[in-house]
Amino acid sequence: MNNNQGLKIDFSLIMILVAIAAVSCFTLYTIQPTLPSKYDYTNFFTKQLQWYALGTIVIGVVMLFDYDRFRQLAWVFYGIGIMMLLMLEFNVPSSLVHENNGARSWFKIAGNTIQPGEFMKVFLIILQSHLIVRHNEKRPTERSLKYDLWLLVKLVGVALPPMALIAKQPDLGTFLVLAAITAALILVSGIRWRILLSIIGIISMVTLVLVGLFQFFPVAMEKLLVESDFGHVTGRFYGWLQPEEYEDYGYQLVRAMMAIGSGQLMGKGINEMQVYIPERHTDMIFTAIAEQFGFIGSSVVVTLFFLLIYRMITTALESNEPFGSYLTVGLIGMFTFQIFQNIGMSIQLLPITGLPLPFISYGGSSLITYMLAIGLVLNVRSRTRTYMFDS
Repeated sequence: MNNNQGLKIDFSLIMILVAIAAVSCFTLYTIQPTLPSKYDYTNFFTKQLQWYALGTIVIGVVMLFDYDRFRQLAWVFYGIGIMMLLMLEFNVPSSLVHENNGARSWFKIAGNTIQPGEFMKVFLIILQSHLIVRHNEKRPTERSLKYDLWLLVKLVGVALPPMALIAKQPDLGTFLVLAAITAALILVSGIRWRILLSIIGIISMVTLVLVGLFQFFPVAMEKLLVESDFGHVTGRFYGWLQPEEYEDYGYQLVRAMMAIGSGQLMGKGINEMQVYIPERHTDMIFTAIAEQFGFIGSSVVVTLFFLLIYRMITTALESNEPFGSYLTVGLIGMFTFQIFQNIGMSIQLLPITGLPLPFISYGGSSLITYMLAIGLVLNVRSRTRTYMFDS
């Protein structure tokens, strides 16, 4: 017998989100005076509040519908995402396509930029979760290797088109997020570990071969990559490994390390930011937190993110519907990778990829995407039923 027919609101998740939003808006407020003069007429604190207000409306709209409705529209969402990416690829319409730092990843409408790649993350999660559920519903009694391989082909097959289009923009960060989402869902899809271990082995061997080629033929490999479309990726790796020598690619990393290190344990205090970092309000916002509030302030932010992921994991585990569980796992993969990548690149643990820190970095498209994702998680939680004799 069902003992809870009403919707259950996860107030713990909401309070964590409110705390992270407060960190974001306060940090942007303190950063504003340190930004270049070209931003004098843009108040990022106010604009971030506006994006959060719009994101709250998005959460409310998402909560109006049963999340299973999104499954029914999975291919529609995916098609819309692919169409927007194709419009960017072919520069159509040229009056709306916006290019920045050599990347054609945005539409500019009414003075605001919209990045389709951000929304594609959630669209891909919805479709891949739908494919896993439908595939497993039809799974024969006797599991076969061929059946598992077919699921793998489907999951990778729907991920490749958006990944290819985003790689051509080029947008390495979003490309890697889509790869992380796909990997997370493959791991929980039910595909036997023999297949997964084989894939991991092949990837490891390819990586070793590439490392060996760089070791024994560095000049030839560097020339090959620089002349190809992956030249910018090579530069970022050099800027990561030897930032002092490759100033063009390593400048931002060197400044980030200086800022974080100068914060020490307690930080310099509010508005005491003495290290200049380009575009600090977006990808490098973690350095502002570390410089002002030190290791302790940074640890508080990391803890908030840990609690956010923990609440999402409990939602995935407790969901009564497979689609709800897979949907939440995909979103967990998206958030976990972006958080780890953004903080990791700020402390030279990982190469710089231009990924924002979820909920904290300034950005309209990214923030609306994250709020949409949280809306889906709250939706899954609110429609999870508990039963008197549930095991």
